[in-house]
Amino acid sequence: MRRRNSRAFFAALVASSLACGPVATSNVIPAVERSELIFLKDRTGVRSPADTSGDRAFMIPYLPPASKRTGAAAVIFSGGAYNHIAVVKEGLPAARWLNSIGVAAFVVRYRLGPRYHHPAMLEDATRAIRTVRARAAEWGLDAGRVGAVGFSAGGHLASTLATHFAAGNASSADSVDRVSSRPDFLILVYPVITMEEPFAHRGSRKELLGEHPDSALVRSLSNEKRVTRETPPTFIVAATDDRGVAIENSLLFYNAERAAGIPVELHLFQAGGHGFGLAPSDPALSLWPSLCTAWLRKNGWLGKQR
Repeated sequence: MRRRNSRAFFAALVASSLACGPVATSNVIPAVERSELIFLKDRTGVRSPADTSGDRAFMIPYLPPASKRTGAAAVIFSGGAYNHIAVVKEGLPAARWLNSIGVAAFVVRYRLGPRYHHPAMLEDATRAIRTVRARAAEWGLDAGRVGAVGFSAGGHLASTLATHFAAGNASSADSVDRVSSRPDFLILVYPVITMEEPFAHRGSRKELLGEHPDSALVRSLSNEKRVTRETPPTFIVAATDDRGVAIENSLLFYNAERAAGIPVELHLFQAGGHGFGLAPSDPALSLWPSLCTAWLRKNGWLGKQR
């Protein structure tokens, strides 16, 4: 999928949602929230001005029916090497799946290279999760069960959020900035994790950090090095034959979390390559959403809101 401006991205979201076809009601994203486009703010607190140039980060909420709603929510970051966003292949199917298990989904359009570099992407991700948490009551959600889902480079962004989070500023005039940006759980699908050789995905690194990034910045954005006891519990899935993003990215994060005592579950499939999304046509790979659902339920995120 080529880079899209915000209007085209929104059109793709709506068109894909409406083109669900004759599927089970539990898998259809409800129409009630399709029209709500939530623009995110940059670090100055001012919305970027150019709506058609990719400057304005935004997200669209998809809420499950009230009868199915568990109170849990997940902010979704699709992949695309930090220069485009694979929303139709990854973000929307993930939103449908999450809605089907009672989890509210928020599909994010974050800023991209080469026009933008770090920290713009992290600012967008931070604002997105804080917005969900700050407005949780409005959407009937539990502010203590807000996770992040990331595919490929979106997995790097989600893991950056999980390892570079900040507590809220209680004295801020902006209610969104008063809450924490830490995800309560993390779902990583064939993620980019490290920016260091030999396992870095060079395209993602170039778009995120530029042509010649400072070594300290490369190390800081190698998220396996930033895992602490405060890093959220994580579910990771990838294919061993992935030639797009080295499988060692998943292994590095898994091993770092194990060493830190973080609850983590890793599923490595024999085959599937890179970019398989929810893999609906693959008998083996298509099991991963069910495995993840079981993991979410086991850890208490799918219990009905109290």
